[in-house]
Amino acid sequence: EAHCDRTRVIANKEEEEEMEKLLVVLLALCVVPAIVSADPLLLKGYFYCDTCLCGYETKASKALAGAVGKIECAKRSDSTHVTYRKEFVTKSDGTYEVLIDGDRGDDVCNVMAVKSVDSECVKPSLGRDQARVILTRNNGMSSNARFANAIGFDRWTPLDTCGEILKQYEETETDV
Repeated sequence: EAHCDRTRVIANKEEEEEMEKLLVVLLALCVVPAIVSADPLLLKGYFYCDTCLCGYETKASKALAGAVGKIECAKRSDSTHVTYRKEFVTKSDGTYEVLIDGDRGDDVCNVMAVKSVDSECVKPSLGRDQARVILTRNNGMSSNARFANAIGFDRWTPLDTCGEILKQYEETETDV
């Protein structure tokens, strides 16, 4: 009987050690995701008004304060299944900074033009109305900052000075 008691004590100790190991693993599984979500990614970008209707930024382009944009992510396998959406408003210099909750590594994410409050510049620029962004830590980048290409809105009519501005670009190209 003494031998059985000693065997039970040893078995209980082994079970206790296994339970402790299991507890450590479970704790790690709970803590690691919390650490990742406690340190969100920061998406930065810029909205502008294409005052010369060039399809790109020029010296005459102006920052769009108060423009509304959104970040939308969808499953790679099903682009109709939106998994993340967040709207934002640009600052006075046309820039925005948005904290992204969670890692979006399994998704395709885009920053999109929603609305401009500038009455002369309300139409999203074709081809510059959205920008693909990579919102994951699983890509070798050590920084939390992610950058999107600039988002443009078109002016109704080009500025009078656009001809002169575009001529400067032509001169630069022929000099090369």
